Amino acid sequence: MKTVLQFALLLNLILLQQINTSPAEDSVKPETEQQIQDPLRLILPATIYTVPGIETSVYFDNVALVINPANYVFDVHCNKGHLQSERWTFTPEEKEVGDYQFTLNVLDQNNQIIASQKSILRVVPKDAGKGKSLSLLMIGDSLTHNSIYPKHVRDLSQNFQGPSLKFIGSHNPNNDPGVQHEGYGGWTAVRFATHFTETARTGNYRERGSPFLYADENGKPKLDFPRYCKEFNEGKAPDLVTIFLGPNDVYSATDETIEERTDTMINHLDLLVKMIHDYSPQTKIGFMLPVPPAATQDAFGTSNGRQQTRWQYKRNQHRVAERLAQHFGDKLEKQIYLVPTHVNLDCVHNYPAKSITWNSRTPLETVRQNNAVHPSTEGYLQIGDSLFCWIKEVSK
Repeated sequence: MKTVLQFALLLNLILLQQINTSPAEDSVKPETEQQIQDPLRLILPATIYTVPGIETSVYFDNVALVINPANYVFDVHCNKGHLQSERWTFTPEEKEVGDYQFTLNVLDQNNQIIASQKSILRVVPKDAGKGKSLSLLMIGDSLTHNSIYPKHVRDLSQNFQGPSLKFIGSHNPNNDPGVQHEGYGGWTAVRFATHFTETARTGNYRERGSPFLYADENGKPKLDFPRYCKEFNEGKAPDLVTIFLGPNDVYSATDETIEERTDTMINHLDLLVKMIHDYSPQTKIGFMLPVPPAATQDAFGTSNGRQQTRWQYKRNQHRVAERLAQHFGDKLEKQIYLVPTHVNLDCVHNYPAKSITWNSRTPLETVRQNNAVHPSTEGYLQIGDSLFCWIKEVSK
């Protein structure tokens, strides 16, 4: 009897200790456990803009950080559009103007939702901006330099009832009338904010300094947007400014260096935003989120992609998009917008590729992508589509 009583007392003591300790242990979960809420790190934009007659898509690989998107089920819940294997896509009609709820769920092989994000699908009227004239300054790297998407935006504005766009800039590499900008191959946010030479705005673009830096009365360089606007827009600030940077800022980064490199990029983007808004607080600034790379490692095995893997660069690009969304998102009252250029690019079919033999011992050929970060013309047109839909939205 005594032994039974001792055992009962011991059992009660153990239970009491568990009751007293369990809440404290459960209330503080390991940091790694807390972070497993979205293993795919979805970066769906808050608003997806589209215009009647223009196809808009969400390519699933572009909004999720996964090696192989085919390992997951991407399920879109929206009253509009079509769900396909690699994307959701929609080409609206004029009667469909309005806002629609958009939810992306990602399921694993057990049919469990492991990630989910909501957005608003906004169909902007085709005549938005009709009769308006807006000035537009584009700032960017080689993706802007080649002038394909800027020209496409101009053409769309002419074919979709406006707004009429006046392009501002000192650079027109293709000598295409009316398609000037400030886009230079290889440039970074740091270069635009700090690189000064006496040959800015003229001469070989590789040797130029930032178009926004001028020597002051003491000969020291400073960002002088009023002077730039006086030189290239009759002293008027642009109505719209787009900034499309990122690849050169973080291309060679690693998981260990990506945060520092992105910090540097954002700090200098802040300088450019301040430069613009100090002169014109009402100017709308659209940050075009960096687009994902070509879909295969093949593209990174060429001269345009050596010294980097496709997976590492996609991790870098994805992180920049996350950081830009965190830093510049929810700032509409400050006239700062995010342009979701990253969602609407077919990275499988709209990057350059060529037919080559499988190896030196066979005549059989395959098609391999051969440019890591520069889309084909068709890809640039998709980028231009995304940008133009945003322009229609902000010109209403």
